[in-house]
Amino acid sequence: MSDNIGNYTFYHNINTRWKDMDSFGHINNAVYLTYIEDARSTFFKRWNLKSQKKSLVVASLKIDYFAQVKHPSKLVIGAKITRIGNSSFDIQSAIFIDGYNKPSALSLVTCVCYDYENGQSVPVYDEIKKDYLV
Repeated sequence: MSDNIGNYTFYHNINTRWKDMDSFGHINNAVYLTYIEDARSTFFKRWNLKSQKKSLVVASLKIDYFAQVKHPSKLVIGAKITRIGNSSFDIQSAIFIDGYNKPSALSLVTCVCYDYENGQSVPVYDEIKKDYLV
């Protein structure tokens, strides 16, 4: 997995919130997933997948934590597609504290292209394949 902020094709900015802290005064590890989801949903908008016939579902999520984040912090989430399969693809995301080059956390999310009308996975959409080749 890439560990440098310059290795990503998409960036999303988020500010931590007071409610994100745990009793130890740092950002709760579960909130990292919310930050990554917020970035991922914004990333998905580039493909304009808004129908029941052409959708995406998360099949797997892995996250590794490297450093604490304290509140208040400005964060940059980097994301990129790292693998394309038959009906699935992987998005790697990293959470960086603004101004730092090394991530506080790295995640790998496997998404499946899905047709809700027929209740089945479908081949990876061309929009996603084109984005992977960029």
